[in-house]
Amino acid sequence: MGVLVEQIRTGGDRNFGYLCADEATGAAFAVDPSFSPDVVAETATRKGWCLGYAFATHGHSDHTNGNEAFERLTRLRVLLYGDRCPLTGIAVQHGAVFPLGNSSISILHTPGHTPDSICIQAGDALFTGDTLFVGKVGGTWSDEDSRQEYHSLHDRVMALPEQFRVFPGHDYGTRPSSTIGEEKKSNPFLLQPDVEAFIDLKANWAAYKKAHGIA
Repeated sequence: MGVLVEQIRTGGDRNFGYLCADEATGAAFAVDPSFSPDVVAETATRKGWCLGYAFATHGHSDHTNGNEAFERLTRLRVLLYGDRCPLTGIAVQHGAVFPLGNSSISILHTPGHTPDSICIQAGDALFTGDTLFVGKVGGTWSDEDSRQEYHSLHDRVMALPEQFRVFPGHDYGTRPSSTIGEEKKSNPFLLQPDVEAFIDLKANWAAYKKAHGIA
């Protein structure tokens, strides 16, 4: 038994929200309910999953705008990086582990797109927010942000097993999900030999997309 994932198109700019449940017990959590908190909550109820936590992958409004409504619907606080879970007393920080039925939830702090960006791992599922998309990576606003993102990706995300499934915060790639192994082999940002090449690709991404026929 592992974890079950429900990917939900929540609206906005091709945003994804998620439900993830421990298959054995139905203990579940939500990720980025954003524009459709009611749909995320109703889907959990329909599936008979018991929501114990909710997380936002970072503080941008397109990922947090539904937090208050989701909290009213579920009585669960949507946790961001640095928050402390009122149920367990566990703080959302790098290396934190939350119990989930017979499984667990692990937090990876992955700054770059934002200082508070996190990825959330349960079983073989990794919810990457705007840190990693399918074939792309999250936007950054300075070279220093890009350096942080590079190290977050290589030191933390790409260090995970290749079979882990990648569930991004937006449907920006050629398909709605991927794996760590597939991204290592095909994502042009992850194929760059060093951080300077990574930053250079970010600066010249529009020309690279045009040259390689990437949407």
